[in-house]
Amino acid sequence: MALQNLIPTEKIIERLRYENPWWVTREIPATYSSMSKRLYFNEFYPFVIEGDIKRALVLMGPRRVGKTVMLFHSIEKLLQNGSDPHQLFFVGIDNPIYVNLSLEDILTLCKTALNLQDLKGSYVFFDEIQYLKHWERHLKVLVDTYPETKFIVSGSAAAALKWYSTESGAGRFTDFLLPPLTFQEYIHLKKLDHLIFESTIAYERKEINYCLTHDAKALNKEFINYMNFGGYPEVVLSEKIQSDMGRYVKNDIVDKVLLRDLPSLYGIRDVQELNRFFTYIAYNTGNEFSYETMSRESGIQKDTLKKYLEYLEAAFLIKVLYKVGINAKRLQRITSFKVYLTNPSLRTALFSPIHESDQEMRNIVETAILSQWMHREQLDLTYARWKEGRNEGEVDLVLVDDKNYKPVWGVEIKWSNRYFDKPQALKSLIKFCASNKLDSAVVTTIDKLGVKELHGIKFTFLPAALYAYNIGATTLNEKTNHWSLPNPL
Repeated sequence: MALQNLIPTEKIIERLRYENPWWVTREIPATYSSMSKRLYFNEFYPFVIEGDIKRALVLMGPRRVGKTVMLFHSIEKLLQNGSDPHQLFFVGIDNPIYVNLSLEDILTLCKTALNLQDLKGSYVFFDEIQYLKHWERHLKVLVDTYPETKFIVSGSAAAALKWYSTESGAGRFTDFLLPPLTFQEYIHLKKLDHLIFESTIAYERKEINYCLTHDAKALNKEFINYMNFGGYPEVVLSEKIQSDMGRYVKNDIVDKVLLRDLPSLYGIRDVQELNRFFTYIAYNTGNEFSYETMSRESGIQKDTLKKYLEYLEAAFLIKVLYKVGINAKRLQRITSFKVYLTNPSLRTALFSPIHESDQEMRNIVETAILSQWMHREQLDLTYARWKEGRNEGEVDLVLVDDKNYKPVWGVEIKWSNRYFDKPQALKSLIKFCASNKLDSAVVTTIDKLGVKELHGIKFTFLPAALYAYNIGATTLNEKTNHWSLPNPL
């Protein structure tokens, strides 16, 4: 007997009817309709309704960032815009009831459930697609077989890993990465937009539009809260979850990726070693590493370390930043690099919340700011470090123009007001700007805002919280396929 025959067809159809209540009610469940939309929804929805290009839409991202909710919000908007409820299908592939059923089998059951002859003009949503083995092959066949049906699928880290390791979907899939919440989205979800107002600031001899705050103290309080708890929509809105971050984030997000997703995809045998390695990285987020010191401190072979870093980056848990010299030239031999968590609140989940005066605060602020920039995958972000005699210099964040291999800008990420009062102490940044003929740079502060000129270089000082907010806001406002190299603001 085939395994799928162990579950009666009528039971599977019963499940489909349960998952698609709008077939009867003409609305999505209140659980989802009551949730605030992520700001990224307005970027995502046009891809859902795009019909000119016959491609499936693949919504990817880390666990618990709101992918399923975004699918339901898409269904809600389709209903509001007049779509036939009987042409909207949602299937949670992670439900064991669908084990051993192909996507084609499930579609057939969807048609049976509603007595449909075809699926022309329908929208089919497959959630948690990574639970289907060789999902990309199945999806490719559906795109070719049903050209008048739009397929939208979501997948967590495992699906993303699979996506990046195959070319099966070339020309047939459009991928959309949903990152953890930006600080801007956090403020929006918490209904704290009153803390922000639009104005202008001076930068590069001109005034540019910028979001500022009336209350730097209140914004900083929220920024610290964001760094501790703000990467996940459910955590932001639940004090209960915040009180037990270890159980929620570590057990439900980190452990599922480290102990299930990665081992199943890459055949990792020593999952406890991988777990310990990730914990080691999380504690040291923002620090510079070398393979030698990392191997010595973790007790893991260098070749294995390289594989772990590759896996963790593909799983959206970390971001590796490579080093350039003072003239932003690539170093032929990669000996050192920085590793950042993609979401600073992962550190809170593994250890404990940070406070404003903690020694680790600067690294966490650096992690939070880099995580805002990560939403622009096209950018070639690096950091600069060099030696001149006995002196060492470093600039925290550098954007390199890949076309001519020249630095476009540099940013110093500080959690201090000291450099606003003593800009001459920014020796590395001054040296970097002079060497690369840059006449401006950005430096973050705790709460100081202003412009100071030194050695012909204009330094724009911005509170770190405002800087993080504006990176997210600017990214969201710019069209996906028309990004030019942005200024550091």
